[in-house]
Amino acid sequence: MTEAGTDPILTEREGAIVTITLNAPDRRNPISDLPMIEALEAALRAAEADPAIRVAILTGAGPAFSSGGDVRKMVPGGGLRDALPARTRINYKAGIQRLPLLFHDLELPVIAAVNGPAIGAGCDLACMCDIRIAGTSARFAESFVKVGLVPGDGGAWLLPRIVGFSRATEMALTGDPIDAAEALAYGLVSRVVADADLLDTARAIAARIAVNPPHAVRMTKRLLREGQTATLPALLDLSAAMQALAHATADHEEAVAAFTARRAPVFTGR
Repeated sequence: MTEAGTDPILTEREGAIVTITLNAPDRRNPISDLPMIEALEAALRAAEADPAIRVAILTGAGPAFSSGGDVRKMVPGGGLRDALPARTRINYKAGIQRLPLLFHDLELPVIAAVNGPAIGAGCDLACMCDIRIAGTSARFAESFVKVGLVPGDGGAWLLPRIVGFSRATEMALTGDPIDAAEALAYGLVSRVVADADLLDTARAIAARIAVNPPHAVRMTKRLLREGQTATLPALLDLSAAMQALAHATADHEEAVAAFTARRAPVFTGR
């Protein structure tokens, strides 16, 4: 690992699990800067390409998960904003909008360990992940309206699919934060734990995923992602194709053999 604050992203691998940490704690880990976007994208693509890595955990250094955009750079020529609106549009597409597309394409499961405030694009970043758990100090806000902006990173697509249209609309139009308990009630996170237990809990969930056959895990995630927008007939066709692939894996044969022999299976990713 690199020392906190000296590199945009920290990565730490333990067995089949990689932990990726947003590493700008002095600025509360904004993700609108191109170096942060590129570093996060590179870390996730590297994890996706490594067959030995089966789960990723995403968290933030310091007391915040991510502040989203850096408000101090929301001036012409600063951050994603250009004096020419048409150029700003291009900057968004070439910058932060790369992240929701990346997360949608990933087959590697990603767990968000939300260790503090997740504000604006930080809230949306958590929504891009597959599983979200929160420490008790976590806060979530779809707060773009508070600075006269709209969700420019896909939040209007992501949030309603997680918490429902009414709650997403309330969050987006008020910009008000919700605490971890409210996030749990909304279904925005699957569990809330003490801050001190957050990473251990994330790693325990990751370990429960990592023991399963990796091809089946990745294909299951792909089906869940496609199921958000696909018609039922289209998803059934894709499910049949992926099931045919799954039946042909050595891990499926091992699972059947282990079940018959009443022993624990050993999956190798073949």
